[in-house]
Amino acid sequence: MKKILIVLFLLVSLFQSGGMVAQDLLKSSDLSTLKVDYLADSDIAKIKAQLQSNNMTIEQAEPLALAKGMPASEFAKLKERLAMPATAKDLVKKDSESDGDANDKQDAFGRKQQKIVNTKVKDSVNALVFGSELFDNPTLNFEPNLTLATPVNYILGPGDELQVSVYGVQEFNSSIPVSVEGKLTIPFVGQIPVSGMSIEAATQKIRGAIARVYSTVASGQSQVAVSLSRIRTIKVTLIGSKQPGNYSISSLATVYNALFLGGGPGKNGSYRNIELLRNNKVYAKVDIYQFLVHGDQSSNIGLKDNDVIRIPAYNQRVTVEGQVKRPGIFEMKKGETFADLLSFASGFNEFAYTASVNVLQKTDKEYKVRDIKASEYATYKPLSGDVFRVTKILNRFENRIKIEGAVFRPDTYSFYEGMRISDLVLKAEGLKEDAYRNRARILRLKADLTNEIVNVNLDKALAGDLDADIALKKEDVVTVYSILDFVEEYKITIDGEIKKPGVYDYYENLSLNDLLVQAGGLTGSASKRVEVARMVVSEEIDDSNPNKAELFNIEIVAGNNEQAKNFALQPFDVVNIRKMAVYEKPEMVTVSGAVHYAGKYVLAHKKDRVYDVIQRAGGLTSLANVEGVKIKRPIQAKQIEALENVKLNLGKKDSIQNKLEKKLKEDLKYATIPVDWKSIVKNPENSTNVTLFAGDEIEVVAFNEGVKVTGNVLLTSEIPYDSGKGFGYYLNAAGGVDAKAWKKKAYIIYPNGKAAVASSFLFIRSYPKVRPGSQIVVPEKPEVKKMSTGEWVSIGSVITSLSLLILNAFK
Repeated sequence: MKKILIVLFLLVSLFQSGGMVAQDLLKSSDLSTLKVDYLADSDIAKIKAQLQSNNMTIEQAEPLALAKGMPASEFAKLKERLAMPATAKDLVKKDSESDGDANDKQDAFGRKQQKIVNTKVKDSVNALVFGSELFDNPTLNFEPNLTLATPVNYILGPGDELQVSVYGVQEFNSSIPVSVEGKLTIPFVGQIPVSGMSIEAATQKIRGAIARVYSTVASGQSQVAVSLSRIRTIKVTLIGSKQPGNYSISSLATVYNALFLGGGPGKNGSYRNIELLRNNKVYAKVDIYQFLVHGDQSSNIGLKDNDVIRIPAYNQRVTVEGQVKRPGIFEMKKGETFADLLSFASGFNEFAYTASVNVLQKTDKEYKVRDIKASEYATYKPLSGDVFRVTKILNRFENRIKIEGAVFRPDTYSFYEGMRISDLVLKAEGLKEDAYRNRARILRLKADLTNEIVNVNLDKALAGDLDADIALKKEDVVTVYSILDFVEEYKITIDGEIKKPGVYDYYENLSLNDLLVQAGGLTGSASKRVEVARMVVSEEIDDSNPNKAELFNIEIVAGNNEQAKNFALQPFDVVNIRKMAVYEKPEMVTVSGAVHYAGKYVLAHKKDRVYDVIQRAGGLTSLANVEGVKIKRPIQAKQIEALENVKLNLGKKDSIQNKLEKKLKEDLKYATIPVDWKSIVKNPENSTNVTLFAGDEIEVVAFNEGVKVTGNVLLTSEIPYDSGKGFGYYLNAAGGVDAKAWKKKAYIIYPNGKAAVASSFLFIRSYPKVRPGSQIVVPEKPEVKKMSTGEWVSIGSVITSLSLLILNAFK
């Protein structure tokens, strides 16, 4: 008996946990009369859902079903039906229920609500009407928050779904919808009518019904929890909105939510007298301005099924323009004043003229203008169509006065009647030490808005002389001059062997020592000679004196900035510190290659030559090529500058000069000077024994028995030197020249950097002699544009024409 009870309990638990989906099918404890053929597809879907929710397969449920008397043949049919795919109708239903993006909206707590989609239409006609932006903004929708706790006064109705849970010793959990008859059907409990009841009252009723079946609930060992899992959709009607019609919305929705879905009031709709009709009676009136101005949502009432929201036409609208914080068109109620209208417009802005407001009114026949004073703001009642214009304050001051110049606090101050010049100076905390006291200027604005100047003697005014201490007027601008404004700006110049040459300010009693220290002191190359040039100042022109400046030659102690005799300078003096006659830092050249002691050598003499330096380097080694001595001299910037200053006038598009300058700057870093060492050894006075300059590099090439052949030859190579062979031999040894070679312009570069080219006389071409270590270069022929057929025809035509002219001339 105990085993049978356990099996029955498990079977009941199996089909209870699936909820009320298949309660009519399996609530009976006897399954012997069950006919699977009579089951609808929806019943099969419910059974399948029950199995999935309990994590059981149909095979695991077989012994439980057979224990309740279900025939094995019927169970086999049930198993076959469960294995079949769902019908198209079921699939559509399943998709529609599971597709939260398309139909349902579900919060984080599992509460569902049918998704409501509404396309916003921008109201361009009434864009200036105050409140219209509330319904045009897609980020505002007043949608009910599904995550909030269910309101205790929420009234249940058909379409709602409750989550009923029993937890504790006994457990039960199911989502149960409220049927169209307004009842809940709970397995083993029965039907409970809940329509029209609040969620709180329904919870108490459901708990009592379950307690009569579940003994542990009555004893307190199990608890019952009821929550709203799906919210029903209700129908409301909007009249007078931008998009009037019937709307399906959440049962938690409010008036503002419905107004937003309808786009707000229409073109002539009222924002302040919206009516909520319930059971054919006016249930409430909604004033949207209470929310817009004060944030008051007391009129945002919850809706019920079949409610009607009626938006009547407005009674009175006025316009506010100009200097208010929120200009626009406003709807007014009877009895409201201009002060109320000003609050709707958020008040005057900081530039508004608030003493009065101009209003344009409409009469039966024409317009009229009226001025409303500030004292009338709280009593004047706007009329429909009024246009209020709030203007700007004047760009002027009623009590401004200004002082500038040599006072401690130059600024703008407040003016009062009876203010005098001494009072204003006192406000500015007195005159500065450099103030010019004999005269101050007052720039005064006259009654006709023209300006005049009034002069004041500050010394007398501040001493108490009432005649001098004149009375001021508003908008006066007082200028106190500074004696520094009248002082000429003197300069003095120093140049030459000084660390910071330049132009300096001159000060009274400035001496030569002061200027030398200010300019950073003398350089090491400064001589004892200093020349000071001073401008000649005279009231009359002296034609007998040709001097433009007076010169002073001063001897100083070089290297000492403090001289015993301190020369006084005057404005605009020009000081030149001369350089020592002999002051040159040691300069060096470089010797590299096949010498005994390669390295850098100082030019000890002004005219050190190649032979002298090579001798100091120990002379040539036994591996040196006596015909391979050359000098590499760096190209100086002044040489490039000289080339840039020469205009070759080769045409605008010719780039020869540009290429030459680029080659000197970037490609050629130095110029090569060939040296005939054999001749120098025989006669040191030979012309190739040149005088060296700083930076020169003497390069002595090691002896090389090969001859290098490059350029437009078939094979760039180095051919062993043969004293009996000439230029052509080496070209042939490199495979000869290619098709682009310019053989007649071939040249040879000797080891000392000297070059020689081929020459011709009476069609006899002679090539330069080849020596060991030389390099033969065959250049490429320049591209020559061939004449086209048309050009040949043109030339032929010209020749023919000339021939005819000549023949006609000799007839």
